[in-house]
Amino acid sequence: MHETILILDFGSQVTQLIARRIRELNIYCEIHPWNKAPEITSNVKGLILSGSPFSVKQDGAPKPDVSQYTSKLPVLGICYGAQLLAELHGGEVIRSTHREYGRANLVSVDSSCAIMKDIPTDSQVWMSHGDTILNAGPSAKIVCSTSDVACAGYQLGDQKVYGVQFHPEVYHSTDGKQLLQNFVVDVCGCSQDWTPSQFVEETVAQLKSQIGNDKVIMGLSGGVDSSVAAMLIHRAIGPNLICIFVDNGLLRKNEYEEVLHSYQDMGLNIKGVDAKDKFYAALAGLTDPEAKRKAIGKVFIDVFDEESKQYADAKWLGQGTIYPDVIESVSVGGGPSQTIKSHHNVGGLPDYMKLSVVEPLRLLFKDEVRRVGRSMNIKSSILDRHPFPGPGLGIRILGDITAEKVRILQEVDAIWINGLRENNLYNEVWQAGAILLPVQSVGVMGDERTYEQAVALRAVNSTDGMTADWSRLPHEFLAKVSNDIINKVKGVNRVVYDISSKPPATIEWE
Repeated sequence: MHETILILDFGSQVTQLIARRIRELNIYCEIHPWNKAPEITSNVKGLILSGSPFSVKQDGAPKPDVSQYTSKLPVLGICYGAQLLAELHGGEVIRSTHREYGRANLVSVDSSCAIMKDIPTDSQVWMSHGDTILNAGPSAKIVCSTSDVACAGYQLGDQKVYGVQFHPEVYHSTDGKQLLQNFVVDVCGCSQDWTPSQFVEETVAQLKSQIGNDKVIMGLSGGVDSSVAAMLIHRAIGPNLICIFVDNGLLRKNEYEEVLHSYQDMGLNIKGVDAKDKFYAALAGLTDPEAKRKAIGKVFIDVFDEESKQYADAKWLGQGTIYPDVIESVSVGGGPSQTIKSHHNVGGLPDYMKLSVVEPLRLLFKDEVRRVGRSMNIKSSILDRHPFPGPGLGIRILGDITAEKVRILQEVDAIWINGLRENNLYNEVWQAGAILLPVQSVGVMGDERTYEQAVALRAVNSTDGMTADWSRLPHEFLAKVSNDIINKVKGVNRVVYDISSKPPATIEWE
């Protein structure tokens, strides 16, 4: 029952950033769909209303009765949330003559307002709205303005109810974290006591109570999430955790052997299973990305089920599910954030497996998972690994998958990733990978004309994967990597570098 800030999600693509900023302040918070709001318990200290793709002037826009909250809790409305609060309290919201999007600077700040403390007058903020607040209601007072938006922020009378038309959660709002801190610490009174070490202590105690002397089986992937989840469960129940590491034939070059060895060094009770042929057979002829994901997920469950039968007394399945997986897999009524892709580790198990699920990380973001891992002294070679998709190279080979295509991409990927490491660039990017394109191009090698594969290299900078920008790597480095790939990987004669950002592109190609 930690002190908690509730966030009601109206479908903004950056709602998760609100939660991450608050978590960075060592304050626990939860995101809930606006139409599935939980009961207010004694540990809830405040409420934040998110932005939304909706307009408050739009028929069918979500308009819950928030008076039940404003009468009991401090409330902060962001963008749509601010416009909703204004309209519900007698204010006037109108459609803007032009969409207000991008950077702006405050020109006036009422520093006597609690949420505006230590916010400079010229602070940069990020606008993203098609409506604007003419007035926030008869009791409201304006607490900040920009040159184009007179009511950029307001407070409703003497209530602890505030609204801002900009997005303090995004990095473009240079003092946005300060504003959120003002709200959750100064206004809501949160004590900032939610730390990684405390999370470990409480989670291990909870796991011991939950699992007792039962056995848990868990599929490990070699990634950060499953590794940290496994160590938490291991701390609670020791060798009663049975880990299974499946080689699906879609891992990076030599990854199966290297990761298996790392887990053994960590003291985990682990078994490796070579199932490459089963995955290749199930993927034969499939080209649709979602069909490939589902085929990979099905075979994994089949293999895992077959192996788990050797541990018939196991009652639990451990999973490395993290908070973004949970949020993105929950449909928020009223049409907000769309499901971009299916997640293989959310949504339960086939009925025949008869195992209860234990997910010790399901309320953590990726950066929090790493901090928890460091507090348990998990080595950096695991914690600092780039994110790697659950379906592995299966979604980095565009089109159908064959063992030969996997070989080519593994060789390309190894040169790319090793090159980043050798040039001290690996930790300068958030994620990197190679993509085998479903095209061939003409080339010349020596006196021979070639007609071989093209590959794309991808490297992005991000904090959480929700938005990402392509990495500006040195041209000399890219030239050397390209030359090494073409000279050393049989079957490739062209290398391109992906300079797309997210949005509008995604990090992965499929």
